[in-house]
Amino acid sequence: MAKFPFDIHAKEGKARTGVLRTPRGDIRTPAFMPVGTAGTVKGLYMEQVAQAGSDIILGNTYHLMLRPGAERVKKLGGLHKFGGWTGPILTDSGGFQVWSLSKLRKMTEEGVEFQSHHDGSKHMLTPERSIEIQADLLGADISMQLDECTEFPSPYEAAAKSMELSLRWGKRSLAYFGDRENQTLFAIVQGSTFEDLRRMSAEASVREDTAGGYGGFAIGGLAVGEGHEAMCETLDFTVPHLPEDRPRYLMGVGKPVDLVEAVARGVDMFDCVIPTRSGRHGQVWTDAGPYNIKKAQYAEDNSSIDSDIDCPASNDYSKAYVHHLIRSGELLGAMILSWHNIAYFQHLMARMRGAIAAGTFEAFAANFRANWRG
Repeated sequence: MAKFPFDIHAKEGKARTGVLRTPRGDIRTPAFMPVGTAGTVKGLYMEQVAQAGSDIILGNTYHLMLRPGAERVKKLGGLHKFGGWTGPILTDSGGFQVWSLSKLRKMTEEGVEFQSHHDGSKHMLTPERSIEIQADLLGADISMQLDECTEFPSPYEAAAKSMELSLRWGKRSLAYFGDRENQTLFAIVQGSTFEDLRRMSAEASVREDTAGGYGGFAIGGLAVGEGHEAMCETLDFTVPHLPEDRPRYLMGVGKPVDLVEAVARGVDMFDCVIPTRSGRHGQVWTDAGPYNIKKAQYAEDNSSIDSDIDCPASNDYSKAYVHHLIRSGELLGAMILSWHNIAYFQHLMARMRGAIAAGTFEAFAANFRANWRG
């Protein structure tokens, strides 16, 4: 079983910085993965995604299996060639999207039967089929086990049942994945906000890993309505049960302050749609939180979006111009803001990596918290 080398270069408290080495390139950690839902990071060329500082992107199993179809992507050379991204790709299992289709799915021990939100066609997603799509058809460098995202809020008994199902699906995912030279598989820890369930999930996943099968461990089921403080508390009692020598991935998170707090608790990898989704709606991300460039105060503001970030979108266009584009419904406005927001998130990750390496992360995090208004 391939476990990509993970070199931890420096630590400060629980925060750590290093490099996850994959056959398609190094991933500097802490790392933020832009979300390429349907084989594209919305509004950006892949060259722009890379220039913004991204080492890895995320692909979405659910959307790609429905359109254009995973077998078609395979026929066309795999997701890297199809989408024009030469670096590493991590794919989610499809479980979260299927979970969100509450009225269109049926959950069983075997897997999830669901209806496509496009045309109502029926599909079955099992742990084995999820891995087949991710690793064999899309060609992901990092695949995720199939899991069930636990509802929030959830009664303890329901959260326990959901967590145990994810463990059984993880075991099946691991067995189907087998031994692959240039690909790896991550486990997913569930358990809602219950400390003992998170501990049980983490410990059981580690036990399954006796032969070194999992290349990393993800924390799922957060950013689903529990709030920032509950997320931080859950990380506090979950991360200590995860192996030190493997990357830790917090799925679907989040806002900049979430990233800073999670890094402070020992998390290495993140993904979120926030940079591009909010960019399409006129939101600009900063260390203080987002602001809406559609507001009238920016109509004659000739300053750049953020001169501290080495990105054309951040430097080459005035706020007044982008205000005009967004107010006019011009596509270029959404593209500029999406590009800037990705660059901002990567700039934040780079600053955190530098602060950990320099032994100044605690001061960096304290200053960030003090300035955050979002």
